[in-house]
Amino acid sequence: MEMDGGSKAYGVVILIQVMYAGMHIISKLALDFGLSPFVFVFYRQAAAVMVLLPFAFIVMRRGAPPLSFMILFKMFMHALIGITLSLNVYNVALNYTSATVASATNNSIPVITFFLAVLLRMESLKLKSISGMAKMVGMAFCVAGIMTIAFYTGPSLKNFVNHHDDHRVTHEPTHSTGAWIKGSFLMIFANTCWSLWLILQGKLLKEYPSKLLFTTFQCIFSMIQTFLVSLVFERNFARWKLHLDMGLLAVTYSGFLITGLSFYFQSWCVEKKGPVFLAMSTPLTFVFTIIGSSFILGKTLSLGSVLGGVFMVGGLYSVLWGKNMENRMLEEPCIEKGKACNEEKEMASSCPKIEIKE
Repeated sequence: MEMDGGSKAYGVVILIQVMYAGMHIISKLALDFGLSPFVFVFYRQAAAVMVLLPFAFIVMRRGAPPLSFMILFKMFMHALIGITLSLNVYNVALNYTSATVASATNNSIPVITFFLAVLLRMESLKLKSISGMAKMVGMAFCVAGIMTIAFYTGPSLKNFVNHHDDHRVTHEPTHSTGAWIKGSFLMIFANTCWSLWLILQGKLLKEYPSKLLFTTFQCIFSMIQTFLVSLVFERNFARWKLHLDMGLLAVTYSGFLITGLSFYFQSWCVEKKGPVFLAMSTPLTFVFTIIGSSFILGKTLSLGSVLGGVFMVGGLYSVLWGKNMENRMLEEPCIEKGKACNEEKEMASSCPKIEIKE
């Protein structure tokens, strides 16, 4: 029996989160096997450009919105903040921590996005309302999760499988407590850059509405930027060579599957079920990464990482619940107020949408 659109959306959203869990795990493996984090980002963006360019040429031949120098400059700066800076810091942080920490801190992106939107007066926060208190509780849980991951390791939890055979050798280095703390905060900084990228993206898309060309230009700019960053930080050109190993797999996986296929799946899910539905599925990445880290990496989980992830998941759902309640309150008077209320809803919908990190 063929599934309807709603049933397919659940299957697709699970597939998206499995793909992102795979990205965390494969990227961590590649870095542990010696791939330079800076070169990795450059090759990843180059692979994304290879995927997007053919489609961009088709769109441009059919007629594209005009491009001014100012719009190109804004795209360049947008790519610098949200892609070049965010991804480079993310990979350095991943080198210091683990795939589990990366997927756990990913749950902070919607909360950080909301917090930045409040600071920029793009989102309201009514502390005396139930929805406002739910948002505040969510932000507090998110901060608690960050602090727990950074400063509390706790006892190791029993692994899902036994890794005593020679075929499951991991190359994960043991980092000091200082390196772990630094990596945790670098991960949050990377997520903050990505959240700012999400907020600014809405404004830029109003100036240049072609999403495909917008994404393509940003990937081209970020490819150039990450190449220059790699030249500065990675002068050992032996580490630029790709071999038939985890490095090539990570570049191919991130460039083609994540930037290419998963972005299409995400757009499809947002169209069918809305951005909140996609955001609500984000914690699944954390669950899948824990399982994959145990089976593939042979990673022994710490209680601090799991508790921090749980706090962040709770914070995410609290903020989303408050936002959903606020939207329902806006919808109720719409039946009576008509046009005036529709304008109010349009203002509310202009706030940044919650998306999953690339």
